[in-house]
Amino acid sequence: MNDDLKEQLKAHAGLAALYEQAVAEIGQAATSAELEEARVRHLGRKSGLSQLLRSIPELPAEERPVVGKYGNRARTALEQALAARKHELEAGELTRRLAAEQADITLPGEPFPRGHLHLITQTQWEIEDFFAGLGYRIAEGPEVETSYYNFTALNTPEGHPARSLHDTFFIQDKPDVLLRTHTSPVQIRVMEKEDPPVYVIIPGRVYRRDSDATHTPMFHQVEGLAVDEHITMADLKGTLEAFAKHMFGAGREIRLRPHYFPFTEPSVEVDVSCMICGGAGCRSCKHSGWLEILGAGMVDPNVFGFVDYEPDEVTGFAFGMGVERIAMLKHGITDLRMFYDNDMRFINQF
Repeated sequence: MNDDLKEQLKAHAGLAALYEQAVAEIGQAATSAELEEARVRHLGRKSGLSQLLRSIPELPAEERPVVGKYGNRARTALEQALAARKHELEAGELTRRLAAEQADITLPGEPFPRGHLHLITQTQWEIEDFFAGLGYRIAEGPEVETSYYNFTALNTPEGHPARSLHDTFFIQDKPDVLLRTHTSPVQIRVMEKEDPPVYVIIPGRVYRRDSDATHTPMFHQVEGLAVDEHITMADLKGTLEAFAKHMFGAGREIRLRPHYFPFTEPSVEVDVSCMICGGAGCRSCKHSGWLEILGAGMVDPNVFGFVDYEPDEVTGFAFGMGVERIAMLKHGITDLRMFYDNDMRFINQF
């Protein structure tokens, strides 16, 4: 107890008694809970000290300055005593808890399960590695595009179904801004900045208004572009045949079927011989012996006009494939939605 304060408090017997009792209980508190009870009892709003200080205006005139002066000093001293005792108790409790919970650091830790790349990422990286080995480099671009890069510069005319709200996600109140429907816009961005020759592949996420067993609103695509002197359809076929053999096995063959894309002319759909039946015909290939894997074609000269390339000097081919589609064919997956369900039974297989 503060001896000087104790001596001063003798000027008011009631105040001295309150102070001495509070100091005694604070010192006797053995736990943090008991100390909190002592605080409420002696410094709370309903404590004797608080009530005495609030009653100063009602006290006799000779008591008011004594209670006012020494009462506040007593409160401050008790708060300091509480803080000191709290520090002592917490230190002791921590020491006891550490002793009781002491860990044996020599024991081996519990192994943390190691994850692995998702099948979509594995497939995309395998595609990238193959084309990197042929001398292609990877290019990237924005997922939020303008209609100029996504449609106009790719020779897609006004009124084409792909430009409709039914097929494309447009940004609200911005009719010329959209989520790209393919990675082809990056072709335009690359050719705007670079002179031929150009050999790039463009992996990335794309968005379309589809949702069923074979389509999702967001999926992954790898686009390829080669622009140089004397490039022909034979170069395209040779490149894609080598790719098919790399991804699906050395015994695979491909075929090219005429098709239409606004940004290539001529355009083709590319099929690979069924890896399940070897081309003989089965349920997976609908007894045709072939499975569709991607679309491709020679770059339309009109597209070169948007990037100031001379169609008389250079030619090029482009192709685009869905990463999920390649993974489904390679691993026999029947439902595209399984890639996004996060079912660990499926993920752990790959």
